[in-house]
Amino acid sequence: MLRLRLAVVLAVCLFHSFFATAQKRKKYEFTRNLPVYADSLLRDLTYPLAWGHSEICDFDAWRKAARQKVFDCMLTPPPPPLSTFHYQLLSEEQRDGYRALKIEVRLSRYYTVPAYLLIPDGEGPFPAVNALHDHGAHLFIGKEKMIRPLACEDSTVIRDADEWARTLYDGQFVGDYLARHGYVVFSADAPMWGERGQQEGPRRDRYDMIAGNMMMYGIDLSAYMTYDDLSGTEFLASLPEVDAQRIGCMGCSMGAYRAWMLSALSDRVKVGAAICWMVTTDEQMSLKYKRTENGGFANCFPGLRRWLDYPHIASMACPKPMLFINGSQDKLFPVPGVQKAFAIMHDTWRSQGAEQNLETELWDISHSCPLKAQERVLQFFQKHL
Repeated sequence: MLRLRLAVVLAVCLFHSFFATAQKRKKYEFTRNLPVYADSLLRDLTYPLAWGHSEICDFDAWRKAARQKVFDCMLTPPPPPLSTFHYQLLSEEQRDGYRALKIEVRLSRYYTVPAYLLIPDGEGPFPAVNALHDHGAHLFIGKEKMIRPLACEDSTVIRDADEWARTLYDGQFVGDYLARHGYVVFSADAPMWGERGQQEGPRRDRYDMIAGNMMMYGIDLSAYMTYDDLSGTEFLASLPEVDAQRIGCMGCSMGAYRAWMLSALSDRVKVGAAICWMVTTDEQMSLKYKRTENGGFANCFPGLRRWLDYPHIASMACPKPMLFINGSQDKLFPVPGVQKAFAIMHDTWRSQGAEQNLETELWDISHSCPLKAQERVLQFFQKHL
């Protein structure tokens, strides 16, 4: 009887495996994660609210209207905490020239957020940086990608963070690098990463399912990440060790997306640096490249593309100093789309007499944030913060 049951189970598994790989229809409507009519969709995107397209001619009035459209597309925000920002100190250790704290800060009435905070030795207030972690299809760690984990963490977390730093950041934790140079550094887990992940363990294929379920509540998971970045920056500005007039933000990959989005939406942020995330939709979502688009819900606000493209949103940061670095060997972002996006942003900064504040660079690197990019970010912050 046992053999028969095993044989039946094996047969069912083989049946499903065969049809999962071989069962196709001759007629279809989607290919490579995109609709076959993708090019038609792209032609219909006119971005009527973009600077230069909009009927609004006053830049401050345009930015106010454009920001409001972004917030409209971000759906319902998380409710703020009932009182001022409260945080709990979980662990603390002294490092070379700065203190490292693990905290939990209440950014919403719904939840507290695990975060790391680095505070330089000496007398402040200091300039500060919100260090925004990447995606990487690796959700087991979040804040630990930007700041070296504290000794209180599980050894598995520490090993994983060390390996991730070697893979994407040339072995250096960029948050610690900035703290050694006199910056207060804050880095928090985004929803679905690190200690805000899934009880069952991190699975990339569950991210989109959970994002879809969140929409059933009338909220957007990607927007919650941005709302938390905004609230986290307000928390950073509230600290007595921080000069609230000298706050910047930076990140690589999804962290770069978060950095220019935060710079566009927050007046608290004075300077932003984005490594390896800028492009135009007509190149990113086209069928003309062999690459497959997997961005999905991680950077999706419902309906926003009907009004503004990525560089149009980033242009709301004008006239702030902004640094963008992309890689010519980065397979995630086609170079023509990067160049178009850079040109759009330069047109905006130039229109406001502030082109000297926008620096866009295309390096011979892959999708990464090597030591020389981190040094470039530090130089940019030292110049403008």
